Amino acid sequence: LPALKALADGGYVGRADADDLAGAYRFLRRTEHLLQLHALRRTHTLPTDPEVLRRLARAMRNSISQNGPVTSPEEAFTEAWRTHAQRVRRLHEKLFYRPLLDAVARLPGDTVRLTPEAARARLEALGYRDPAGALRHIEALTTGVRRRAAIQRTLLPVLLGWFADAAEPDAGLLGFRQVSEALGETPWFLRLLRDETKAAARIAHVLASSRYATGLLLRAPEAVAIFADDAELVPRGVATLRSEMLAAARRHEADAEQAAVAVRSLRRRELLRVAAARVLGLTGLVETEAALTAITTASLEAVLAATIAKIEIEQRGPLPTRFAVIAMGRYGGHEVGFGSDADVIFVHDPLPGLDADGDRRASEAAQAVGTELRRLLQIPAPDPPLLVDADLRPEGRQGPLVRSLAACRAYYERRAAPWEWQALLRAEFAAGDAPLGAEFIAVADRHRYPAGGLSEQAVREIRRIKARMESERIPRGADRALHVKLGPGGLSDVEWTVQLLQLGHAHAVAGLRTTRTLEALDAAVAAGLIGAEDAAALRAAWEFAARIRNAIMLVRGRPGDMLPAKHDELTAVARLLGYKPFIPGNGMGGWSDTLDPAQALEQDYRRTARRARAVMERLFYG
Repeated sequence: LPALKALADGGYVGRADADDLAGAYRFLRRTEHLLQLHALRRTHTLPTDPEVLRRLARAMRNSISQNGPVTSPEEAFTEAWRTHAQRVRRLHEKLFYRPLLDAVARLPGDTVRLTPEAARARLEALGYRDPAGALRHIEALTTGVRRRAAIQRTLLPVLLGWFADAAEPDAGLLGFRQVSEALGETPWFLRLLRDETKAAARIAHVLASSRYATGLLLRAPEAVAIFADDAELVPRGVATLRSEMLAAARRHEADAEQAAVAVRSLRRRELLRVAAARVLGLTGLVETEAALTAITTASLEAVLAATIAKIEIEQRGPLPTRFAVIAMGRYGGHEVGFGSDADVIFVHDPLPGLDADGDRRASEAAQAVGTELRRLLQIPAPDPPLLVDADLRPEGRQGPLVRSLAACRAYYERRAAPWEWQALLRAEFAAGDAPLGAEFIAVADRHRYPAGGLSEQAVREIRRIKARMESERIPRGADRALHVKLGPGGLSDVEWTVQLLQLGHAHAVAGLRTTRTLEALDAAVAAGLIGAEDAAALRAAWEFAARIRNAIMLVRGRPGDMLPAKHDELTAVARLLGYKPFIPGNGMGGWSDTLDPAQALEQDYRRTARRARAVMERLFYG
């Protein structure tokens, strides 16, 4: 308070502003002291309990002015706190951030300007790792006399704070500059920034939290419009996406590559919608996975239609075979993440009445469709590719890309290993000829839900394969406990445990006949195959690992199965998962109750995974 008075006496802070800050400071300090004295412990969190708020209000009655109609004590206190908080935030932006703009933007007036060194020091204090670069971005955004620069000078004090509140403020400021330069003097963009505070805050948070979402946005900056409308951040269902993508593909009937580019552009837009909703906390894990699965299915179906049309033109006639795409792996389980490929099996069935030569032509046509479909989804284009992985097909990489239904039936009956029956637990029709897809699923059912369950020999083989995966597929030198897919208590542990229960009991328990991990886990609990406490431990580990994998992709822009070794990246992942930042204490020594987010995330994951591993070893290995 004496320092604030000295600043006001020296003319560095206006007297009215100083009075407002001093009044708010007294109010907040008094509130803090009362909370701590009553609880006899250090706390900085305003309670939500009405009784506690009422007690606070009565103790603070001399600091609360009663305006308007008579309200309850707790309502009067809450309103006073909100008024002080809003006033302090406004003054903070005015006094703390505005000098940064003055330091670089050559604004008119008698404002006291920061030196470049002082401006850099202030940005460092905010958490910017490259303050010199940040000052260059600020200068580029605010210098000039055009309308855009004027609006940016008004906005940046607020935006700089929003960027600083997120995990990567430097990336947020750079992304905002790139979006602003791409949209230039676009009237609706400037109106959006000026008039839609919620939209601007959302843009800032996403840009400073997710390189993946930023990359998608920079490919089509006009997509920032979605941040202004809550409805635009709701993921779309598969029927809506299928209709739109098929229509886009039909507009390029004569050019399959252009059709694929159009579909992939729509896919990019939808990926941005889902990523933004996830970063902003508007959707949870289940909604995110369902939305990403729907995007994959609609994309495959639309590009498949364009592919078949192209092959039919080249062969001068309709396909002599039916063709279907079967979803496998995480895709078949409706558990697609931001870094997931599309695991599939391609199957075809020659039309009836063909001779041997006709069967050969049918096989060649099916191979051409499968090969071209994968190529079109991965050709160089401005939008991200959809990688189609067909390695789970019969005979894997050594076998044909597309197998006939009869060949698949014979393979699974005579030659398939137990782990291949296990892989079929995720098989689900995705695109193409629906009756053919249903016939393949009927074949899969006979092997993934074997009558009488698995033999002891098959169980031993599955356990052997799982142990081999654990020992061979985790990178050398990596901390196995932090591998969220294959490490102890990771995704693989939970999924193989559930799948072993499905292989052994799905013939008798209808609820286990599902491609989805958590649905099968719930069914196992309902059937008494696993205890509720054990299931809760497996579910917690699976959901935590899946959320971490998505967060890694969102933060880094590339997939990863290990918790990041770099502290900054791990902190960004933790912040995206909801861990609060490290907060200095208030002069009473030490730090607040909030742990370092990176350490807290790692500790929480290790603890959750250990519990799941203990359950897995008991249920899976016996």
